[in-house]
Amino acid sequence: MSKTSILLADDNSSVLAHVSKMLQKQKDYKVVAAICNGATVVGECLLLKPSVIILDISMGEQSGIDVARELRDSGCTAKIIFLTVHEDTDYMHAAMGAGGSGYVVKSRISLDLFSAIHAVLSNKLFVSPSLLNEPA
Repeated sequence: MSKTSILLADDNSSVLAHVSKMLQKQKDYKVVAAICNGATVVGECLLLKPSVIILDISMGEQSGIDVARELRDSGCTAKIIFLTVHEDTDYMHAAMGAGGSGYVVKSRISLDLFSAIHAVLSNKLFVSPSLLNEPA
């Protein structure tokens, strides 16, 4: 069975290192790139053709939401999981509307990331449960 290829994109190098280390401990996943700049994500996606992209929302000049729209416009078929500090349903709706299949808040990364990857690879949506339990 082949490994699921994953592209990571976050402007925080510590987060990239942490997530990469988490994924590399799993035999089913292969990190094909760890990118700090949102502007290079689309080109790398078209070159590497990952199955999953784990994408930060706040990436400096270009937001991850804008990157996700560009990915969809470019024909990229990778599943997009947003990994973000934004524990806000407005951000979540915007991210999912831009083509995301998953939304994981960084405070729950250890609890939710692998569930999110599994869900999106099964063509299901995933949102960190802490967002779903917010009072209206």
